[in-house]
Amino acid sequence: MTNCPDRIYGSEFTPREIADAVRDGRLLSMEIEFNQNCNFSCIYCYASQASAKRDDLTRDEFLDIIGQARELGARKIIILGGEPTLYPHLMEMVRHIRSTGMDVELFTNGANVTPQLARELFENRARVVLKMNTLDESLQDTLCGRKGAHTQIQEAFANLKLAGYPSPDCPLGVSSIICQQNVEELPRMWQWLRDQGILPYFEMMTPQGGAREHNMLELDSPRAEDFFNRIAEIDRTGYGIHWQPQPPLVGGECLRHQYSCAVNSQGFVQSCVGITIPIGDLRRQSLREVLRDSEVVQDLKNYRDLIKGPCGTCEQLDHCYGCRGSAYQLTGDYLASDPLCWKNSQRRDEIMFLPIDVSRFMPHKPPMLLVDRLLEIGDRTSLCEMTVRGDMIFVDEDGRLDDASFPEIISQAVAAQEGFRRIASRNPLLEGFLLGVKKLEVLGTARVGDSLRISLYKASRFGDFGILEGTVMNGDTLIARGEIKVWQSGSGAGSGA
Repeated sequence: MTNCPDRIYGSEFTPREIADAVRDGRLLSMEIEFNQNCNFSCIYCYASQASAKRDDLTRDEFLDIIGQARELGARKIIILGGEPTLYPHLMEMVRHIRSTGMDVELFTNGANVTPQLARELFENRARVVLKMNTLDESLQDTLCGRKGAHTQIQEAFANLKLAGYPSPDCPLGVSSIICQQNVEELPRMWQWLRDQGILPYFEMMTPQGGAREHNMLELDSPRAEDFFNRIAEIDRTGYGIHWQPQPPLVGGECLRHQYSCAVNSQGFVQSCVGITIPIGDLRRQSLREVLRDSEVVQDLKNYRDLIKGPCGTCEQLDHCYGCRGSAYQLTGDYLASDPLCWKNSQRRDEIMFLPIDVSRFMPHKPPMLLVDRLLEIGDRTSLCEMTVRGDMIFVDEDGRLDDASFPEIISQAVAAQEGFRRIASRNPLLEGFLLGVKKLEVLGTARVGDSLRISLYKASRFGDFGILEGTVMNGDTLIARGEIKVWQSGSGAGSGA
């Protein structure tokens, strides 16, 4: 497989560099948005409408975060949005990033890429990626949700080329989503870009935001596979570039969770924009602390041992885990197999979707089994559900759930959370013990037939020891809360607070 500047998404980082970054807890790149406002309304966009009441980071806070990324080893900052060219301090940020020795990659819809801005970007050796989904004017305007978008994109394209793009020091890319409406045109567009020395960034849509609402854009698995194979053949025979077709990126692989993260304009961190689980707040923690303490980050770095379903046994696992964003958006689990991968199209029954019956991975059996379903998994959090049954050992003759049940209920929620996380692991059945209960408060009651929800938060972890905060809700009423201390063999190295 070729690893060269003709390929995208982390191809500038060698497998050894990525492995070293994983081992040392370092970054190689970071994605950041300086603003959420946009002058287009792309019907496929992953972003939700920006809140008028949002509290965006200040200029100095952004500069500090960029410095933290550099200290963690980042060599490239990828600027996303919103539309970055609407941010008033964009060029100041670009110049600052370049002054630290890091590369800049800017994704833009082009609407504000004037000749002057194009020259400034080129002078600062910023890599620009222009969003262009088609050369058809009507279709481009429709996908962008704005009349005249096609004209503005083409003007930006001309301005960037006039400024000197592409050049060896200043690559130019074109970002295109793959959908039913443009899939037949894209092979010709790929060749058109290759012939100009422009990098094509063609990718499958993550089923979130607008893409989920407009399902007429969706491309089924057989057509996606055929499309990827067609482009691979074009590159192989026409340009001598060899790569293995795999979703979600044409001509590239997405392993960004090994060495990158995404920071939004309010300072919240995610492992990527597709896994919409906040893993930290940079107004409260340092970037180093967020990445160190995040269970999502650590799990994705350890994906070879933890990924579930057919992706976990795929022969391409060392350099592909599908789209983690698609997996999370469709299953509720960032470690699930990617349902949109064509290799999984005949094996969807092997993919686990939340909510899920915990009896599939819990050692407990009725009447000792109290928890019924795992509903959600987050970053060091989970949500379980149970229905109080008359045959449970903690239910008295009047149908009331005994107060002594609550430590066991919270403990079983812990077992469900950990069992599900590690169900695909080489050591899925962890040995564990409840070491103690602290600050347990019983504030209400439950009876046979009541549906309870158990929320967990891992407050801290020290090697194989953990302290978890649990709450039990009966409808909208809090009926119990407390802390439990557990020990689980092999539950994880290091510590988190």
